[in-house]
Amino acid sequence: MVVLPYTVAFLLLSSLQTVKIANSQSFIGINYGQVADNLPPPPSTAKLLQSTSIQKVRLYGSDPAIIKALANTGIGIVVGTANGDIPGLASDPNFAESWINTNVLPFYPASNIILITVGNEVMTSNDQNLVNKLLPAMQNVQNALNDASLGGKIKVSTVHSMGVLKQSEPPSSGSFDPSYGDLMKGLLEFNSANGSPFAINPYPYYAYRSDTRPETLAFCLFQPNAGRTDGNIKIKYMNMFDAQVDAVYSALNSMGFKNVEIVVAETGWPFKGDDNDVGPSIENAKAYNGNLIAHLRSMVGTPLMPGKSVDTYLFALYDEDLKPGPGSERSFGLFKTDLTMVYDVGLSTSSQNQSLAATPQPLQAAATNTSTDTSTNNNNSSTSTSTSTGTGTSTSTSSSTNNISISRGSSSSSSNKVYLNRIFNLGLLYGFMGLSLICLFFFLVFLGYPHTLFKG
Repeated sequence: MVVLPYTVAFLLLSSLQTVKIANSQSFIGINYGQVADNLPPPPSTAKLLQSTSIQKVRLYGSDPAIIKALANTGIGIVVGTANGDIPGLASDPNFAESWINTNVLPFYPASNIILITVGNEVMTSNDQNLVNKLLPAMQNVQNALNDASLGGKIKVSTVHSMGVLKQSEPPSSGSFDPSYGDLMKGLLEFNSANGSPFAINPYPYYAYRSDTRPETLAFCLFQPNAGRTDGNIKIKYMNMFDAQVDAVYSALNSMGFKNVEIVVAETGWPFKGDDNDVGPSIENAKAYNGNLIAHLRSMVGTPLMPGKSVDTYLFALYDEDLKPGPGSERSFGLFKTDLTMVYDVGLSTSSQNQSLAATPQPLQAAATNTSTDTSTNNNNSSTSTSTSTGTGTSTSTSSSTNNISISRGSSSSSSNKVYLNRIFNLGLLYGFMGLSLICLFFFLVFLGYPHTLFKG
């Protein structure tokens, strides 16, 4: 009986921790692009974000109005330098210091800036001048943060397209393009030394565009499928997202940097496009984003990184009506500019307390082919190249893999499971609290406290 209070305390703390883990969704972020002329005021967007489970926002620049609007919300903010700023940041430490003084110090810590991305998809930009100056620019930004005593609080990195990989299938054979050589090694040494993440933009959507078989669509949308086996490690992959992320992990591991954290800086699916666009639809977009969110909330992880969810920034918060390229480039938004949902994927705090309607079957297309898709990125100074093939040297995994099976159902069933799991955890909490009170009562009875308390 002496150990009873300690047992009760342990059970209560365990239940609280279980609920905390179940409700924590700090791994879900979103991209907030601004290549548009119809976006709502930043304060309205801040209120919208607070009504959701989105915990992090990635900006492609450092708009002070947005950063200020997000103050005191607790939402993590990723700010970015433009590709055009890289030469100046690389050559002039004073410019880097000025950038920090202008874009960080006036807002931090009220605005929770957590990461600065120096440029966007620079390594695949085909601009050798930018490529060569990327690392010096990152180092000067890091030094400026250090001088401001923020080096351990705000991280510095850059964002890559999947094009930095030479091979991505099977995932266990993922490797970087050797043409980047020492440049990539230097970037990874910087990430490792400063504890900053390797940020990557995997898009199963572009993998599907290069192989439009129905089974590929199901694989990309986290829907029931036969899976693809990685013969090297005898693991079966059940979705493209895991395969692409694990290909990046394997590439990092092959260079001795497996401990560098991976962050998915962009991923998404367009809900409409031009007549000749393959894949965009409300059904497919809802299936991809909804099932991805459910996958992240499950904390299953990937076959090579089990038991944790990679920080993932969905693309995107709003459509950007001024972006060039095909219509699909302007149709990735999860919310309309009137702050209503384009489609519901369970992000709003209210929708998490009710089950979502079943996701309709995806639209399917016929022809299969191998191609390279180029999409215009939010950063006006760069172009995002997403290469997806069915070959072993693809840069966007069409993946294979067999033994560990990770299957996913519809977004409805996954969302229901998350909801039921939350109810179960709350039940555990209240159950343990009740048990604790009962045990405490009998413990007091055992010690004779009731007689002492009520003795006249």
